[in-house]
Amino acid sequence: MQPEVFYDMISRRLIRTKILQILYAISRKEDTSLAAAEKELFLSLQKAYDLYHLMLLIPIELCKVNEWKIEVARQKLRPTYEDLHPNMRFVNNRLIELLRINRQLQKYISENKIGWAPYADMFRSLFNNVQQRSYFVEYMSKSDINFKDDVKVVSDILENEIPQWTELEIALEEMSIFWNDDLDFVLGMALKTIKGMKESDTADKPILSMYKTEEDIDFARKLLRKAILNRDEYHELIRQHSQNWEFDRIALMDLLIMQLALAEILEFQTIPIKVSFNEYIELAKIYSTENSNHFINGILDHIVKELKNQNKIIKIGKGLIET
Repeated sequence: MQPEVFYDMISRRLIRTKILQILYAISRKEDTSLAAAEKELFLSLQKAYDLYHLMLLIPIELCKVNEWKIEVARQKLRPTYEDLHPNMRFVNNRLIELLRINRQLQKYISENKIGWAPYADMFRSLFNNVQQRSYFVEYMSKSDINFKDDVKVVSDILENEIPQWTELEIALEEMSIFWNDDLDFVLGMALKTIKGMKESDTADKPILSMYKTEEDIDFARKLLRKAILNRDEYHELIRQHSQNWEFDRIALMDLLIMQLALAEILEFQTIPIKVSFNEYIELAKIYSTENSNHFINGILDHIVKELKNQNKIIKIGKGLIET
């Protein structure tokens, strides 16, 4: 049997994204210190981990709403047969019960004092909508279900409802300024966790750790520092290789993406150049203009070729010197 593999929640792609956002903020207010920038980086990463736990609590909150509605129906003056004999399938969802008893999840939300308590009405509204969905109706009406069905209905709810849940977007804005761009990524991590759970899991089943190793923390700290401290050096390289384009006319986000990319390419000997290129081109597709990825790729390619010819780029490890 293959050993079970656990992933870290804070990926290097998220780290790069957070640092890019901080560079943008710094560019708008020049008085930000390196220490303040570093503090904000790690706070924003911690907040992303908070959001991951909040996503895992959503199925539990919906289950609570279902339980509440069943109890209200039972307390009617003249309850119907259905009120007295409700469909308990979602209430008894085995995946949700695993989340409810998970010690790591419950310990984290208790110690960090996070949760959905002020947003009960929001979850009642969501559950009313979920009850009308075809995937939920099918789940509730099946003659028999297994654990995979329990996992699927929870996954369907998160995949189909969360991205278009306007009330959630408003709530997250109220709860933290750090979550504006985190939801899609964090939701994906929550779904990975849920889909990886097994019926045989116990309350001690580990969920995603914040970081895989201390190396990721060191990566975040060093990348931020180098991008800030070597800003002028990187900008000069970009200026020299932005042929047919005035440096002052380069879009700020394009400039920051290239600044960050050069910090990684030049300072991290074990990260292949191709990996760095791909990561920052993806960031350009998300955060910059339609054609920025081609523009950024062209300039970085010119810079890297020249620096390699000058032996200023050193990569350690088999296959790490290719572009």
